[in-house]
Amino acid sequence: MSGLAPFVTQNFLEDMGLVLCVAALTAVICQFLRLPLLVGYLIAGIVVGPSVPGIYANMERVHLVSDIGVTVLVFAIGLDFKFRRLMQLAPTAGLVALIQVVAMVGLGYSVGLLMGWTPWESLVGGAMMSISGVIILAKAFEEVPVESRVREFVFGVTMCEDLIAILMLAVLITVARGGGVSLYAFTIKASLLSLFIVVVMGVGLITVPYVLRAVAQLNRPETLLIASMGLCFGLAMIAERAGYSLVLGAFLAGSLVAESAQSLEIERLIVPVRHIFGALFFVSVGMLIDSQLLLKRWPELVLFSVVVITGKIVSISLASLLIGQRLTTALKAGVAMAQIGSVFAILLAREASGGAAQTNFLYALAVGISSITAFLCPLLMRATYPMVDLIERDLAKPVESALSQDDTSLSSGRLSRTGFKDFW
Repeated sequence: MSGLAPFVTQNFLEDMGLVLCVAALTAVICQFLRLPLLVGYLIAGIVVGPSVPGIYANMERVHLVSDIGVTVLVFAIGLDFKFRRLMQLAPTAGLVALIQVVAMVGLGYSVGLLMGWTPWESLVGGAMMSISGVIILAKAFEEVPVESRVREFVFGVTMCEDLIAILMLAVLITVARGGGVSLYAFTIKASLLSLFIVVVMGVGLITVPYVLRAVAQLNRPETLLIASMGLCFGLAMIAERAGYSLVLGAFLAGSLVAESAQSLEIERLIVPVRHIFGALFFVSVGMLIDSQLLLKRWPELVLFSVVVITGKIVSISLASLLIGQRLTTALKAGVAMAQIGSVFAILLAREASGGAAQTNFLYALAVGISSITAFLCPLLMRATYPMVDLIERDLAKPVESALSQDDTSLSSGRLSRTGFKDFW
């Protein structure tokens, strides 16, 4: 008696039916086991992907839809940020992002050389580990409630990281394709990126709030939702055509909508859309996992996953303390960002591999590490945040008392007496 033939999807409708049914099943199981839903979506991706025999969804069609998921999720994140507040956060959050990126690139490069990689592979590996995933953070914060000040600070750092990532990606891709990168060329790229952001935000702040106000006066929620989604995907398209990430365009669109009086209503309308496409994105990440190649390279996978988690917790926590953040905020930010963004890591590995992404071990490691850290991120947050709160409750007063004795000697620096009080 012959075995059952595998079920292979033939069209887009079958892809979505298979993916959403399996994702729903794994989500229910994870909910029953009190595991983050993100874990269920990654497992669903493994089940419907090529790694597990039996049923297959078309990866290209699912990934096309997952790009929509990325855009919607980042747009929703942008709704939490008013542009003026983001500009206030930029100096401090930008410094934390820069310190963290430099630390992780250096750490990843050193570990890669110790593992016997070439200098180029080590550099790409370090770059892959340096950028946290804003999509993973958004989903993790849905699973684990956290104070608004921590959310605001973490998303500010990740947005600064994304800007650094765009420049870093442009430089490394140029090198990978045989070109040279001078300081002059890097400065030009950075200037053009800054100009793009300033122009988009300048024009948007003048027009978007008034347009949304006019649409809202029609008293049709679906019209307001469609207009907002049109702005989201329109700016994402413009950013991509300009040579930047669609993530940047979607975030700028969300920040512009946040400046309007309709931001809360739009945020409420977009919740179900965000849930559906967010699930599709994480399923698509799970589909990319090449179990056979990862089994062959399991030492690197385990080592780099540990390096990412410990390195990011330490570097982000210390950098946050350096700029005067409270101890609890610094520790919670470090734990939340102890993961890598699959979008940036996979894109970088694919471009750096010269077109042979699916057979390149860096590509497999990028998918594997991002999946493992995405799996562990909400679990670490859920396990460590109560302990961090205990630290604040038990140690805040003694440490604040000890620090206050040194206020006079440090009053001439950046951290004044007010800064020490804000530490806790």
